[in-house]
Amino acid sequence: MNKESFFDVAIIGAGTMGMSAGAFLAEKQVKTLLIDSFDPPHHKGSHHGDTRMIRHAYGEGRQYVTLVKRAQQLWEELEKQTGYKIFKKTGVLGLGPRDSAFLKETMNAAKKYHLPLQLLNSDEIHARWPGFSVPEHFIGCFESESGFIYSENAIKAYKEIAIKNGAELVMNTPVQQINMANTDAVKIITKNNVFWARKVIVTVGAWAAKLLPDLNLPIKPTRKAFGWFETPADLYDAGHFPSFYLEDKEHTCYGFPNIDGTGLKIGRSDGGQEIDPNQHTQNFGQNDADEKELRYFLKNYLPEANGTLTKGKTCLYTISKDNDFIIDHHPENNHVIIACGFSGHGFKFGSVMGEVLSQLAIKGESHIDISLFSLKRFGF
Repeated sequence: MNKESFFDVAIIGAGTMGMSAGAFLAEKQVKTLLIDSFDPPHHKGSHHGDTRMIRHAYGEGRQYVTLVKRAQQLWEELEKQTGYKIFKKTGVLGLGPRDSAFLKETMNAAKKYHLPLQLLNSDEIHARWPGFSVPEHFIGCFESESGFIYSENAIKAYKEIAIKNGAELVMNTPVQQINMANTDAVKIITKNNVFWARKVIVTVGAWAAKLLPDLNLPIKPTRKAFGWFETPADLYDAGHFPSFYLEDKEHTCYGFPNIDGTGLKIGRSDGGQEIDPNQHTQNFGQNDADEKELRYFLKNYLPEANGTLTKGKTCLYTISKDNDFIIDHHPENNHVIIACGFSGHGFKFGSVMGEVLSQLAIKGESHIDISLFSLKRFGF
């Protein structure tokens, strides 16, 4: 066994969660390998597109609030540590019918954790942000302290920390196999090299089921489309217009204000097409629905932004069977840690997931409760 190719921890997949974990481990002087099929940040997976929302009053379940509060703290620390622009406080506005279960859970989460949340009716929404047009039966939940993360900057910042602290990065190198036959270490096989590690963290996103075929992980890689649209001067600008999400009886969407003239960004939260991740390309517009579905929201709820499409992209969601994350040790080998199935709402947790995964690799457990994400809920 070549000592040069032996690591304390190897991270397969150096995107959102993997790069963060690598930075945390390297800072603790753990001999760390980061290996990736591409060279993050890139546009092949789930972290590109400039921005990702961070919400604190969590409609997906109040059990996420403790995690996202820690994530917010760590994002702000990352910005101070590296000088990269990471967090922009725009506030986040949730829109939907009064009987929306998602908005009700958002309100319940805010109440339980004493988070600032304003409840607005349709008239108040329009008076404050005339770029919106919502029906009378809609309400708004506004979190003034939330906003968005500059996603690609976040990857770059963690990458810089990892390299500075001695992590070895092997990019543009797909892993062909993880061999767990050895009881003391895990063998990682690529086309040209073999690496060994005492612990392995698998954070390959949509490729998790392919890399761990024997597990039959309950995840579904899904192609999603999003785009940027020209907006009138000032109406949707980030200085006063919030990041937002919206649901009606038909669909759900998310969006971001115009940042430095780039236009209003919008994407559909639900829907999408199941896809083999190896077949994913930047082919926005190949499906007629790509632009049509985005314009549905613009036409009905943001009519002044229903203008020229300036740019469109696609990304991958890796949706778990119940839309909650999967973070656990491999059921047959405690040397391997799996983190996947972040279901389109995981990026905001990237900072705290790095902390959690580094603790799992070093200590075998995290001081943060992640029992919700155990594989046992699927019968493993």
